[in-house]
Amino acid sequence: MPALKTPAPVAYQSSLRDQIQLLALPALSDNYIWLICQGDHAIVVDPGQAEPVDRILTRHNLHLDAILLTHHHHDHVGGVLELLQAHPDTVVHGPATETLPACDHRLAQGDSVAFDNLPLSLSVLDVPGHTAGHIAYHGHLNDQPILFCGDTLFAAGCGRLFEGTPAQMHDSLASLSQLPPETLVCCAHEYTLSNLAWAMAVEPGNQALASRQTHATSLRQQKQPTLPSTIGQELATNPFLRTREPAIIAAAAEYSGQTPDTEVAVFAILRDWKNNF
Repeated sequence: MPALKTPAPVAYQSSLRDQIQLLALPALSDNYIWLICQGDHAIVVDPGQAEPVDRILTRHNLHLDAILLTHHHHDHVGGVLELLQAHPDTVVHGPATETLPACDHRLAQGDSVAFDNLPLSLSVLDVPGHTAGHIAYHGHLNDQPILFCGDTLFAAGCGRLFEGTPAQMHDSLASLSQLPPETLVCCAHEYTLSNLAWAMAVEPGNQALASRQTHATSLRQQKQPTLPSTIGQELATNPFLRTREPAIIAAAAEYSGQTPDTEVAVFAILRDWKNNF
């Protein structure tokens, strides 16, 4: 069974039914619901809307084994109850401390999730910042490392700090940055072009960033997703993961009129910059 070494297709491929498939299902205005399937079985991550999930399950006769939730925001959990009505034996996994519409298994750092009918096991990381109890899931599809990070890490960005502090989010991103560089980053929003425009304002001399912007623009012109990215891409182009870089520190200082003396201070300036970009 081949490894998933490149971003996966948006559409289900019936010819690959017996292999693991990773699908990005567009939902709402800019969300992606991630669906992993093999044979007759599927799991979904952060179904903010039921209809895109039900459509593909019905069309391809897939059984929904499990729902994984990263945090409580409605655009990530809004489809859960409707999916459970249609698929009542589906098991829901989610963060230990957040208020969710349904949850059978509460998870925190160090827990893991395995699936009887899919060759996938995921470990749980606590990644507070966007929300207080946000979690992420990481593991392998075949030999391809993969991360489902909700709204913590985005392509060239990160989530807003609705319930957490800059220190918490900086620590959360630092933990994700330690994953293997080839790890697929399956975040939950198509924010890439706007994030890259901001990142270019922060670090205009970054050639890897300029190349990424060109490629992402081409993908969106073809109505293709820019995701998943990889940890390696983010380390090379995401300002929020580059708070040690002299160019990033200098840009933060120029923007704020202050001299940040810690990485957290750099991060806080960057987050404010992005909020107002």
